[in-house]
Amino acid sequence: MISEKLNNLKNYIKSLESVAVAFSGGVDSTLLLYVANDVLHDNAIAITASSAAIPENELNEAENFCAENKIKHIIFNANDLQAESFKNNPENRCYLCKRALFSKMSAITQEHGLKNLIEGSNVDDLQDYRPGLRAIEELKIKSPLKIAGLSKNDIREISKSIGLKTWNKPSCACLASRFVYGENITPEKLKMVDRSESLLLSLGFKQMRVRVHGNIARIEITQEDFTRIIQNDMRLKIYDGLKNFGFDYVTLDLKGYRTGSMNEIIKHN
Repeated sequence: MISEKLNNLKNYIKSLESVAVAFSGGVDSTLLLYVANDVLHDNAIAITASSAAIPENELNEAENFCAENKIKHIIFNANDLQAESFKNNPENRCYLCKRALFSKMSAITQEHGLKNLIEGSNVDDLQDYRPGLRAIEELKIKSPLKIAGLSKNDIREISKSIGLKTWNKPSCACLASRFVYGENITPEKLKMVDRSESLLLSLGFKQMRVRVHGNIARIEITQEDFTRIIQNDMRLKIYDGLKNFGFDYVTLDLKGYRTGSMNEIIKHN
């Protein structure tokens, strides 16, 4: 079943003839870029947005992957913080941001004479509130992983089988997703989140988020990590660290880590 899906993915990408891959360095886009490079060679390139909303280590890992695999890599400045629609963080921020980013990527794709821009959405992304998917559909950007019927678990399994280091990499989303809707997004606040999550990563909390509610940090970790985080030394190290980064209050979400928790308050018709 998995091998059949992988073959379907390869055949579909091969049929596209030439592609630019919207590449973040995450689990999904890394597999997508790897397969595109494998079947199309020089007719596949990577495009990555540089932004204050993207963790610094993510950009570094994306650059390293392309260098190691000799893939042409184009990095452009997203300039998202210059857009009022981004800074004001409305409920459709993700849509507006994705629309702007993918429009720029589409232009770069055309400039390099490539036929298609592809991105790494998978079938599991259809289960959450993801307004960015509407921008992808409107701009007619192709999503090969979704077309091939690949779930997140499928992608991890395939990545492991072909030796990609990202196979067990924790999910990582744009740092803007850490802010409650309506919360003004600034470079300083983004840096606070990035530094806070880097601290948690260095302490061994692999799948986590630091959500921002004004001057309050709400930490989400897996329930398996609850016992460890409340140990006195660990608790104080995290508290002191986040206070030093600029938060006034540091809290633990008792429900634990889950994707899209900021979307839970949104009412859909």
